[in-house]
Amino acid sequence: MRLPWRRLLAALSLATAMAVVPTASATANSAPSSGWNNFSCHPSAQHPRPVVLVHGTFGNGTDNWLGFAPYLVARGYCVYSFDYGMLPGVPLFGGLGPIADSAQQLSDFTNRVLAASRASKVDIVGHSQGGMMPRYYLQFLGGAAKVNAMVGLAPDNHGTTLDGLTKLLPYFPGAADAIQSITPGLADQVAGSAFQQHLNAGGDTVPGVRYTVISTIYDEVVTPYTTQALSGPNVHNVVLQDLCPLDISEHVTIGLTDHIAFHEAANALDPAHATPTTCLSAFS
Repeated sequence: MRLPWRRLLAALSLATAMAVVPTASATANSAPSSGWNNFSCHPSAQHPRPVVLVHGTFGNGTDNWLGFAPYLVARGYCVYSFDYGMLPGVPLFGGLGPIADSAQQLSDFTNRVLAASRASKVDIVGHSQGGMMPRYYLQFLGGAAKVNAMVGLAPDNHGTTLDGLTKLLPYFPGAADAIQSITPGLADQVAGSAFQQHLNAGGDTVPGVRYTVISTIYDEVVTPYTTQALSGPNVHNVVLQDLCPLDISEHVTIGLTDHIAFHEAANALDPAHATPTTCLSAFS
């Protein structure tokens, strides 16, 4: 597992490399073959809302959900994912464009899902940036009328200090400006950024949407992990280790492989049929 400082260096390296990458068109939305992104799927009476999955930074709509999407499909959900925030010349790594633009892409994709499924609302599950970016859609792009539940897996709801490393940026002249101009999706996630101030100025939530935040104390990317929690009505904040003290998932694995997190997310999607999330949920 990469250490936090190595993640920051990787981000800076990518930003530098992109400055000299020739412009090329990004790939189209992924088309997984494992049972999701089936636009002929019509929600059942048991699961009447399609689920839109929103990947994290440096992720894409396929790789981020190779574990959780089939988990939901096997339980009878219509499940969809997409790529967002792709930059020219970087087709495999998303979440790097301006987050406001990414939220518009989510809006467009949600409209497509609603039209195909004939549902009135969707549920959203997002990992990392994908658990925070939809809040912009809910608050500023009319998404609240189209979303029933918002579930975040390790979301950077109030930005991140990356274990304090973002505080070092002022000591490297031009570094912050370079990240902002080349990979604005990264700059928008820094705690205290203009984007974060705008997103959270009016409160964390909007009426009519149920929010669930699932965090891990071992998160080394969205730090401190306590900043992931939301305040407001219809909010459920939960830490994985309170459900299972043995769970050692960190930022990446909570969204990729952790069935304990998956079970709690599924509970949030269908609270009327929720069952306790415990260590045994890892085997479900």
